[in-house]
Amino acid sequence: MSGIAAKMKVQDLFRVFLRWCLIILLLAVVGGTAVAVFLHLLDAVTMARWQNEWLLYLLPLAGVVIYWLYHKAGSAAAGGNDTILREVMKPTGGVPAVMAPLVLFATLITHLFGGSAGREGTAVQMGGSIAGMVGRWLHVTGAERRLVLLSGIAAGFGAVFGTPIAGAIFALEVMAIGRLRYAAIIPCFASAFAAHFVCMAWGVTHTQYRPLLSGTYFAFSPDRDQFILALKVVVAGVAFGLVARLFAYSSHKLKDAAGKWYASRGWLSPVVGGLVVIAATVAVGSTDYLGLGVTTFSGKGASIVNAFHSGGVGQWSWLLKLMFTVVTLSMGFKGGEVTPLFFIGATLGSALSVWLNVPVELMAGIGFLAVFAGATNTPVASALMGAELFGWGNTVWFVLACFVARYASGSTSIYKAQEEKWSAMEDL
Repeated sequence: MSGIAAKMKVQDLFRVFLRWCLIILLLAVVGGTAVAVFLHLLDAVTMARWQNEWLLYLLPLAGVVIYWLYHKAGSAAAGGNDTILREVMKPTGGVPAVMAPLVLFATLITHLFGGSAGREGTAVQMGGSIAGMVGRWLHVTGAERRLVLLSGIAAGFGAVFGTPIAGAIFALEVMAIGRLRYAAIIPCFASAFAAHFVCMAWGVTHTQYRPLLSGTYFAFSPDRDQFILALKVVVAGVAFGLVARLFAYSSHKLKDAAGKWYASRGWLSPVVGGLVVIAATVAVGSTDYLGLGVTTFSGKGASIVNAFHSGGVGQWSWLLKLMFTVVTLSMGFKGGEVTPLFFIGATLGSALSVWLNVPVELMAGIGFLAVFAGATNTPVASALMGAELFGWGNTVWFVLACFVARYASGSTSIYKAQEEKWSAMEDL
C-alpha cells in the first residue's frame, strides 16, 4: 500500500508541475505579447504628440471619452491596480477580463493628448486581468488564484521595464508588508522572466540606464569618505521618502475631493483636470512635464535621462512633474505612477546633488529608485531594480536609500489597498 501511495503522490506532483508550467506559459505568452503591443503603441502615440503639440488642447475631450468607457465598463474595472491587489488579499469575483483592453486604450489616449502618466499601472492591470482569465480557463480556485494573480503582476511589471527580478520581487513585496508569500516565489520569478523574454522577442527595446550611472561609488574599505557619503545618502533618502509621501497623499486627497465635487457629473473631473494641465503647460512654457518624461523630442530639457547630467534639469523639475502627474491621474486619466515617480526622484536627486556635493549621476540614480520605494513600500524590489538597470556596483547605496525612503514615507502609498492592509494590521 505504501508503494501505491508514494506512486500517487509522485503522479499528483507531476500533474501540479505540468499545470503550473501551462499557467506560466499562458501568462508569459499572452502577457508578454500584450505588454509588447502596449509599448510599441505607446512609442507611436508619444511620437505623434511630440510632432503635433496641438493635441494637448483636446485633452479635456479625451478625458470625457475615458470617463465614458469606464462608466460603461463598471466600477470593478475602474478600480485599477487596487482591484487586483484587493483580489490578492481576498479573492472574490475575480479581475474583470475587460480591464486589460480598457486600460490599454485609456492609457494610450492619455499619452496621445498630453496627460502626465506612466506605464506600470497599465502593465500590472493587463497582467492581472490576463491572470484572471487564465485562472478561469483552468478553473483555479482558492489560494491558487492568489498565486496566479501574483504571477500575472510579476509578468506585467517585469516585462514593461525589462527588469524581471524586480518584477518578481515587486509582486511578492507589494502586498506582503514585511511578510513574503514564499509559495509564490518560483511562479513569480518564472512568469516575470518568461514574459520579459517574450516581450523582447517582439522587438521591444528598453531605455538603457546603465551608461548613465557608469561609476562605482561604493568601496568595501570603510574610510571617512565612505562614511560621509553614507550620511549624505541617508539625508537624501529622508527627502525622497517625504516627497513620495507628498505624492501619495496629494493623489488620494485630490481624487477624493474630485469625487465629491463632481459626484453627479463625473465627466467634469477629467475636463477640469485637462484644462488645468493645459493651463500649467502654458504657464511653465514647456511640454517637458507631459507624457512619460523619460526623454524629450529635442533631447534637451527636463527628463529622466537628462537628470543624470550636471545642469540637465531645473532645481524644481521634480515638483512640476509631481503636480502635473497628480492632476492627471487623480482627475480621471489613466496610466501608471511609477515612471513619473522615476522622473520625480531622478530630478530631485539631481537638485540635491548640488547641495550635498555628491556626483549627480549617483544621486539621480538613487532618487530614481528611492521615491518609487517610498511611494509603493517596496524597498527590496526598488533596490534590485537599481541593480538591474544601473549595475550591481552601487547596490549598497540603493538598498540604504530605498529603506530610509520607505520608512520616511510612513504608511502612505499610491495604492489604497496597501494602506487598507496597514490599517487592518494596526487594528489587530
